[in-house]
Order: sequence, then C-alpha cells, then structure tokens
Amino acid sequence: MSEVNLPVASFSPLYEQIKAMILASLQAAEWLPGAVIPSEMELAARYAVSQGTVRKAIDELAAQNLLVRRQGKGTFVATHQEDDWQYRFLRLAPDSGEKFLLTSHFLSCQKTKANSHIANLLKLKAGDTVIQIDRVQSFAGKPVVFEEIWLPATRFKGLDLDALNAWNGPVYALYESQFATHMVRAEEKIKAISADGALASHLHLAAGSPLLSIERVAFTYGNKPVEIRHARYDTSEQHYENKLN
Repeated sequence: MSEVNLPVASFSPLYEQIKAMILASLQAAEWLPGAVIPSEMELAARYAVSQGTVRKAIDELAAQNLLVRRQGKGTFVATHQEDDWQYRFLRLAPDSGEKFLLTSHFLSCQKTKANSHIANLLKLKAGDTVIQIDRVQSFAGKPVVFEEIWLPATRFKGLDLDALNAWNGPVYALYESQFATHMVRAEEKIKAISADGALASHLHLAAGSPLLSIERVAFTYGNKPVEIRHARYDTSEQHYENKLN
C-alpha cells in the first residue's frame, strides 16, 4: 500500500497576523516615520481582537526597532530624524569615549549603470540605472570614513549633489522625508583591508594603512533592499562596536 502524503496545516498565531497587518499599514505609509499610531484600544477595535494581542504585536515591532513606545505619550513610528536613531546602523565609536558627531562632505552624486554585483544586491537587472554617491565623513575635523553608496534611480528621482549638500542631518532622514523610504534593517559584511592610493588620499593616511571595510545592504519595509553602502573606516582612533543580546 503506497504512502499518502497529506497536506500539512499551517498556523500563524493571532498576534503574528496583527503584526503583519500593522506592518502593511507602515509599508503603505498610513503612519509616517515619527507619527503616533492609534492606541492599543483603537487597534484592538479595528482588528476585532483583544488589547493583549495588539500589545504583543506592538512589543515585537518595538523590539525590531520599527516602533517606539513613549511612556504617557503613545507608540510612534521609528524615524532616523531623532537624535537617538540618527546613527542606529553606525557601529563606529571613538576610542576616547567622546560623543561621535560626524560631518559629511559629499564628493559626487551621479547616475550610472549597475554592475552585476550591485544589481544582484538591489534586486535589479545588470545595467539598470542606479545613483552612485561618494562621500567623506569626518570626526573633530579629521576624515575617518570614505563611502560609496548605490541607490535605485527609480526610487530616488531628483536626488543630486546639491540636495545632498543642502541637507542638514543624516542621509537616512533625507530618504524618509524626501523619498518616503524608511530604512528598517541592514546586513553587513566586514573585512580588514589596506588603503590604496585613492583611499589614503581621501582619509589623509599613508598608503597601506589598515582600514575596516564594511559592505552594507539596507532594507525598507517588505524586506526590500534599497541601498548598498561600501564604507572604509579608519580605526586608528576609532573601533567597531557591536552589542550582542
């Protein structure tokens, strides 16, 4: 007698379903970054579930840094425009323990064709148009980071060098306010390299100086990659800091 393969029933806890609905509203820009979302009572009525179920969904979204709870004020959509969130994805910190305030100098912003590597990371086709940005970031007047950034041109129409240099704040906040693109998570690959002539010139170092190379893919809602960032860090007076839970 042959074995019969029966379909396996799938089950998603109710709070996971509510979490998915809230995420869909965030992705559809129903609640913008920095805005307060409806109360747990209002969401419970909207989705016809208990407040406890809504609370558990919001707790998970807050743990993922997509929402922020504020005692006595409500729950807000996370935004990179707030001081505590401006450098959420930056893991570079000065050895001195000083507050790390970086200043940006954008060197170029131009349209180019995506090579196969960039296209693959951004889920595009090789040859699709992307925007490439080069910039140097400095701490206390000393350049410490050189970055190359690639963005899909269709999502960031109108972005140019003048707009970047006129912006006073983190780039991710510019993406939010001008291009309705909120970065929610990132993946990084890290390796040690030596500075070639160009990098040495940008970072005011001797050729061959040790650097930390970080390739980051940043994602918006829906797990969609929307930025590639290749940074080289001078770690002579800084270190890469990561807190593991």
